[in-house]
Amino acid sequence: MSGHSKWANIKHKKGKLDALRGKITTKISREITVAARLGGADPTGNMKLKLALEKARANNIPKENIQRAIQKGLGALEGSNYEEIIYEGYGPGGVAVMIEVMTDNRNRTAADLRHLFSKHGGNLGETGCVSWMFKQKGLFVVDKETGVEEEELMLLALEAGAEDFKTDDDEFEIITVPEQFDAVQKVLEENKIVTAVAQVTMVPETSVSLAAEDTAKMIKLIDALEEHDDVQDVYVNFDIPDDFED
Repeated sequence: MSGHSKWANIKHKKGKLDALRGKITTKISREITVAARLGGADPTGNMKLKLALEKARANNIPKENIQRAIQKGLGALEGSNYEEIIYEGYGPGGVAVMIEVMTDNRNRTAADLRHLFSKHGGNLGETGCVSWMFKQKGLFVVDKETGVEEEELMLLALEAGAEDFKTDDDEFEIITVPEQFDAVQKVLEENKIVTAVAQVTMVPETSVSLAAEDTAKMIKLIDALEEHDDVQDVYVNFDIPDDFED
Protein backbone atom coordinates (compact mmCIF):
# COMPACT_ATOMS: atom_id res chain seq x y z
CA MET A 1 0.00 0.00 0.00
CA SER A 2 1.96 2.95 -1.24
CA GLY A 3 1.34 6.63 -1.38
CA HIS A 4 1.37 9.74 0.72
CA SER A 5 -0.76 8.39 3.54
CA LYS A 6 0.58 9.02 7.03
CA TRP A 7 3.18 6.95 8.80
CA ALA A 8 0.51 4.54 10.09
CA ASN A 9 -0.05 3.34 6.53
CA ILE A 10 3.66 2.72 6.02
CA LYS A 11 3.98 0.88 9.32
CA HIS A 12 0.98 -1.27 8.37
CA LYS A 13 2.65 -2.21 5.09
CA LYS A 14 5.95 -3.00 6.80
CA GLY A 15 4.08 -5.28 9.18
CA LYS A 16 2.75 -7.26 6.22
CA LEU A 17 6.11 -7.71 4.49
CA ASP A 18 7.13 -10.85 6.37
CA ALA A 19 3.91 -12.56 5.39
CA LEU A 20 4.61 -11.71 1.74
CA ARG A 21 8.34 -12.42 1.92
CA GLY A 22 8.15 -15.48 -0.31
CA LYS A 23 6.44 -13.47 -3.04
CA ILE A 24 8.62 -10.36 -2.80
CA THR A 25 11.56 -11.97 -4.61
CA THR A 26 9.28 -13.04 -7.47
CA LYS A 27 7.59 -9.64 -7.72
CA ILE A 28 10.82 -7.63 -7.70
CA SER A 29 12.54 -10.02 -10.12
CA ARG A 30 9.63 -9.57 -12.50
CA GLU A 31 9.95 -5.79 -12.13
CA ILE A 32 13.67 -5.98 -12.98
CA THR A 33 12.97 -8.15 -16.03
CA VAL A 34 10.39 -5.74 -17.46
CA ALA A 35 12.57 -2.69 -16.72
CA ALA A 36 15.56 -4.27 -18.48
CA ARG A 37 13.42 -5.25 -21.46
CA LEU A 38 12.04 -1.73 -21.83
CA GLY A 39 15.15 0.33 -21.11
CA GLY A 40 18.25 -1.88 -21.23
CA ALA A 41 20.60 -3.23 -18.57
CA ASP A 42 22.35 0.02 -17.61
CA PRO A 43 20.61 1.57 -14.57
CA THR A 44 22.37 4.90 -15.21
CA GLY A 45 20.04 5.63 -18.10
CA ASN A 46 17.15 3.45 -16.95
CA MET A 47 15.38 4.97 -13.94
CA LYS A 48 12.88 2.12 -13.75
CA LEU A 49 15.69 -0.44 -13.50
CA LYS A 50 17.62 1.67 -10.99
CA LEU A 51 14.63 1.81 -8.64
CA ALA A 52 13.96 -1.91 -9.06
CA LEU A 53 17.59 -2.72 -8.23
CA GLU A 54 17.46 -0.53 -5.13
CA LYS A 55 14.30 -2.34 -4.06
CA ALA A 56 16.05 -5.68 -4.64
CA ARG A 57 19.03 -4.68 -2.49
CA ALA A 58 16.77 -3.35 0.27
CA ASN A 59 15.04 -6.75 0.36
CA ASN A 60 18.30 -8.73 0.30
CA ILE A 61 17.55 -10.44 -3.00
CA PRO A 62 20.60 -12.52 -4.07
CA LYS A 63 22.77 -11.14 -6.87
CA GLU A 64 22.27 -14.26 -8.97
CA ASN A 65 18.50 -13.69 -8.92
CA ILE A 66 19.01 -10.09 -10.01
CA GLN A 67 21.33 -11.06 -12.87
CA ARG A 68 18.96 -13.80 -14.01
CA ALA A 69 16.07 -11.31 -14.07
CA ILE A 70 18.12 -8.84 -16.14
CA GLN A 71 19.15 -11.56 -18.59
CA LYS A 72 15.51 -12.57 -19.02
CA GLY A 73 14.66 -8.97 -19.80
CA LEU A 74 17.40 -8.79 -22.42
CA GLY A 75 16.21 -12.04 -24.00
CA ALA A 76 19.34 -14.01 -23.08
CA LEU A 77 17.30 -16.39 -20.93
CA GLU A 78 13.86 -17.82 -21.58
CA GLY A 79 11.04 -16.36 -19.54
CA SER A 80 7.40 -15.29 -19.65
CA ASN A 81 6.55 -12.18 -21.63
CA TYR A 82 5.15 -9.91 -18.93
CA GLU A 83 3.36 -6.65 -19.67
CA GLU A 84 2.80 -3.74 -17.33
CA ILE A 85 -0.82 -2.68 -16.80
CA ILE A 86 -2.54 -0.18 -14.50
CA TYR A 87 -5.96 -1.16 -13.14
CA GLU A 88 -8.23 1.29 -11.33
CA GLY A 89 -11.23 1.02 -9.10
CA TYR A 90 -13.03 2.03 -5.92
CA GLY A 91 -12.86 0.46 -2.49
CA PRO A 92 -15.27 0.67 0.47
CA GLY A 93 -16.29 4.24 1.24
CA GLY A 94 -15.39 5.36 -2.28
CA VAL A 95 -11.61 5.11 -1.78
CA ALA A 96 -9.67 5.51 -5.04
CA VAL A 97 -7.45 2.50 -5.81
CA MET A 98 -4.71 2.21 -8.43
CA ILE A 99 -2.99 -1.13 -8.99
CA GLU A 100 0.29 -1.69 -10.83
CA VAL A 101 0.30 -5.15 -12.40
CA MET A 102 2.81 -7.23 -14.33
CA THR A 103 1.14 -10.17 -16.01
CA ASP A 104 1.51 -12.67 -18.84
CA ASN A 105 -2.27 -13.10 -19.06
CA ARG A 106 -4.29 -9.87 -18.75
CA ASN A 107 -7.67 -11.62 -19.04
CA ARG A 108 -6.90 -13.87 -16.07
CA THR A 109 -5.57 -10.97 -14.00
CA ALA A 110 -8.53 -8.70 -14.75
CA ALA A 111 -10.97 -11.45 -13.73
CA ASP A 112 -9.05 -12.10 -10.50
CA LEU A 113 -8.97 -8.40 -9.56
CA ARG A 114 -12.65 -7.93 -10.36
CA HIS A 115 -13.43 -10.85 -8.03
CA LEU A 116 -11.28 -9.42 -5.20
CA PHE A 117 -12.90 -5.98 -5.46
CA SER A 118 -16.38 -7.49 -5.41
CA LYS A 119 -15.55 -9.78 -2.49
CA HIS A 120 -14.30 -6.88 -0.35
CA GLY A 121 -16.97 -4.27 -1.02
CA GLY A 122 -15.42 -2.41 -3.95
CA ASN A 123 -15.58 -2.46 -7.71
CA LEU A 124 -13.06 -2.50 -10.54
CA GLY A 125 -13.49 0.60 -12.70
CA GLU A 126 -12.66 1.83 -16.18
CA THR A 127 -9.24 3.10 -17.22
CA GLY A 128 -8.82 6.69 -16.06
CA CYS A 129 -11.57 6.62 -13.42
CA VAL A 130 -9.21 7.45 -10.52
CA SER A 131 -5.73 7.97 -12.01
CA TRP A 132 -6.41 11.72 -12.29
CA MET A 133 -6.41 11.85 -8.48
CA PHE A 134 -2.74 10.75 -8.26
CA LYS A 135 0.59 12.29 -9.27
CA GLN A 136 3.89 10.45 -9.56
CA LYS A 137 6.31 11.78 -6.94
CA GLY A 138 9.50 10.84 -5.16
CA LEU A 139 8.86 10.22 -1.46
CA PHE A 140 11.40 10.08 1.37
CA VAL A 141 10.41 9.47 4.99
CA VAL A 142 12.92 10.16 7.77
CA ASP A 143 12.07 8.98 11.27
CA LYS A 144 12.55 11.68 13.89
CA GLU A 145 14.19 9.07 16.12
CA THR A 146 17.27 9.30 13.86
CA GLY A 147 17.98 12.61 15.60
CA VAL A 148 18.32 14.73 12.45
CA GLU A 149 17.44 18.41 12.94
CA GLU A 150 14.35 19.59 11.09
CA GLU A 151 15.88 22.81 9.76
CA GLU A 152 19.04 21.05 8.58
CA LEU A 153 17.08 18.34 6.79
CA MET A 154 14.70 20.82 5.20
CA LEU A 155 17.53 22.99 3.86
CA LEU A 156 19.41 19.98 2.48
CA ALA A 157 16.29 18.65 0.78
CA LEU A 158 15.14 21.93 -0.73
CA GLU A 159 18.62 22.86 -1.96
CA ALA A 160 18.83 19.44 -3.64
CA GLY A 161 15.61 20.18 -5.52
CA ALA A 162 12.84 18.83 -3.29
CA GLU A 163 9.38 20.13 -4.07
CA ASP A 164 7.91 20.00 -0.57
CA PHE A 165 8.86 19.23 3.04
CA LYS A 166 6.40 18.15 5.74
CA THR A 167 6.68 17.22 9.37
CA ASP A 168 4.40 15.06 11.51
CA ASP A 169 4.57 13.76 15.07
CA ASP A 170 6.98 10.94 14.25
CA GLU A 171 8.60 11.68 10.90
CA PHE A 172 9.68 14.11 8.22
CA GLU A 173 8.44 13.71 4.65
CA ILE A 174 10.30 14.97 1.59
CA ILE A 175 8.42 15.16 -1.71
CA THR A 176 10.15 15.52 -5.08
CA VAL A 177 9.27 15.41 -8.75
CA PRO A 178 10.52 12.07 -10.15
CA GLU A 179 13.35 13.78 -12.05
CA GLN A 180 14.85 15.10 -8.79
CA PHE A 181 14.62 11.83 -6.87
CA ASP A 182 18.25 10.85 -7.58
CA ALA A 183 19.63 14.27 -6.60
CA VAL A 184 17.80 14.34 -3.26
CA GLN A 185 18.69 10.73 -2.50
CA LYS A 186 22.37 11.44 -3.19
CA VAL A 187 22.40 14.40 -0.78
CA LEU A 188 20.70 12.36 1.96
CA GLU A 189 23.21 9.52 1.52
CA GLU A 190 26.19 11.92 1.51
CA ASN A 191 24.96 13.36 4.82
CA LYS A 192 24.38 9.86 6.25
CA ILE A 193 20.66 10.50 6.77
CA VAL A 194 18.81 7.20 7.10
CA THR A 195 15.46 6.98 5.33
CA ALA A 196 12.62 4.70 6.37
CA VAL A 197 11.11 5.08 2.89
CA ALA A 198 12.77 6.15 -0.36
CA GLN A 199 10.70 5.46 -3.45
CA VAL A 200 9.03 6.90 -6.52
CA THR A 201 5.34 6.38 -5.87
CA MET A 202 1.88 7.64 -6.74
CA VAL A 203 0.78 10.37 -4.34
CA PRO A 204 -2.94 11.20 -4.04
CA GLU A 205 -3.88 14.86 -4.50
CA THR A 206 -6.46 14.54 -1.72
CA SER A 207 -7.24 11.83 0.81
CA VAL A 208 -10.46 10.65 2.44
CA SER A 209 -11.26 9.58 5.98
CA LEU A 210 -13.17 6.40 6.67
CA ALA A 211 -15.21 5.05 9.56
CA ALA A 212 -13.59 2.18 11.45
CA GLU A 213 -15.74 -0.44 9.69
CA ASP A 214 -14.83 0.77 6.19
CA THR A 215 -11.17 1.15 7.21
CA ALA A 216 -11.10 -2.54 8.20
CA LYS A 217 -12.74 -3.53 4.91
CA MET A 218 -10.34 -1.37 2.91
CA ILE A 219 -7.29 -2.90 4.59
CA LYS A 220 -8.58 -6.39 3.83
CA LEU A 221 -9.02 -5.41 0.17
CA ILE A 222 -5.48 -4.00 0.00
CA ASP A 223 -4.02 -7.10 1.64
CA ALA A 224 -5.89 -9.37 -0.79
CA LEU A 225 -4.68 -7.34 -3.78
CA GLU A 226 -1.06 -7.29 -2.59
CA GLU A 227 -1.09 -11.05 -2.06
CA HIS A 228 -1.97 -11.60 -5.73
CA ASP A 229 1.07 -12.81 -7.67
CA ASP A 230 0.60 -10.32 -10.53
CA VAL A 231 0.18 -7.21 -8.36
CA GLN A 232 3.33 -5.12 -7.95
CA ASP A 233 1.92 -2.23 -5.93
CA VAL A 234 -1.34 -0.74 -4.69
CA TYR A 235 -1.98 2.99 -4.30
CA VAL A 236 -4.90 4.42 -2.31
CA ASN A 237 -6.16 7.83 -1.24
CA PHE A 238 -7.20 7.21 2.36
CA ASP A 239 -5.41 7.53 5.67
CA ILE A 240 -5.37 4.82 8.30
CA PRO A 241 -6.32 6.57 11.56
CA ASP A 242 -3.47 6.57 14.08
CA ASP A 243 -5.68 4.84 16.66
CA PHE A 244 -6.97 2.16 14.30
CA GLU A 245 -6.28 -1.45 15.30
CA ASP A 246 -6.60 -4.47 13.01
